[in-house]
Amino acid sequence: MTSTAGNTRNGVLLSLAAFGIFATHDVIIKYLGGSYSPFQIVFFSVLFGFPLVTFLLMRDERASNLRPVYPVWTGLRTVAVVITAVCAFYAFTALPLAQVYAILFASPLLITLMAIPMLGERVGIRRGLAVLVGLLGVVIVLRPGTTQLELGHLAALVAAIFGAFGSVIVRKIGQEERSVVLILYPMMANVVLMGAAMPFVYQPMPGQDMAALAVIAVLALVATSCLIWAYRLAPAATVAPMQYSQIIWATAFGVVLFDEALAWQTLAGTAVIVASGIYIVFREDRGGGSANTPVLRTRSRVVAPAAPRVGTFLTDEQRDVHTQTQDA
Repeated sequence: MTSTAGNTRNGVLLSLAAFGIFATHDVIIKYLGGSYSPFQIVFFSVLFGFPLVTFLLMRDERASNLRPVYPVWTGLRTVAVVITAVCAFYAFTALPLAQVYAILFASPLLITLMAIPMLGERVGIRRGLAVLVGLLGVVIVLRPGTTQLELGHLAALVAAIFGAFGSVIVRKIGQEERSVVLILYPMMANVVLMGAAMPFVYQPMPGQDMAALAVIAVLALVATSCLIWAYRLAPAATVAPMQYSQIIWATAFGVVLFDEALAWQTLAGTAVIVASGIYIVFREDRGGGSANTPVLRTRSRVVAPAAPRVGTFLTDEQRDVHTQTQDA
């Protein structure tokens, strides 16, 4: 086996491990959500993650300050991250895990659409059709008219939309905006805003639940570290589709730990969404007139407010995505 093949294999294994850890992270959120508000869960998970992320950011040796180069875009992304975290955490507590993942998997489709006006991205007919098919998969999962849509469904959809919006903003300003600004501003906003909500939602927590919140922060950091190494070893187009392995973990955890029934509509819709997402990843990897490759550039997991961005710890060469010049 060549060194390149071995690196790719190790990158795939690391990414699979990362998304398995993230799924465990979400199980703890779901468990705690039965007793506590998502505001409280987000607040403490980010608070515990702050020292870990700050320690990692100390590696940035550039002399500068925390004033953003693009204050409006940075502010919009900060708002997007806060909304994504609260909505996703609530969705995990209110819906079966597999349903939440199926809806969140729509983010690459939404990123593709948002990149058209925000990045000037040109989307050919094949990727356009893939987005439409993927959105049809979301409709299959939601089954409007045949099932009662709950606040949890709306929360998951909002998380997918704002998660995609935040990712496209990073693609737009990430080359010039310092990583420390893109990481710390959302974390500080989460702590301040969720902290302001504490007097209204706080429930006393026993030591084991407080420890579980600390574990959420640690798992987010460990999983992100695995993703960083995965992207250092393997091409983005190989690592990115591994995120869909979370549906396997979600199904298993949901059945074993939460006695969740798995509807065939959820399976069918998820299959459609995943197939569309993977197709978009490979179309971007082939080039297809895509100068921005927004989906492949979205390496971090949007539903992990206590974790740093993956791209911060990659070299310019590792961030680069090969593109070609024509779309069909």
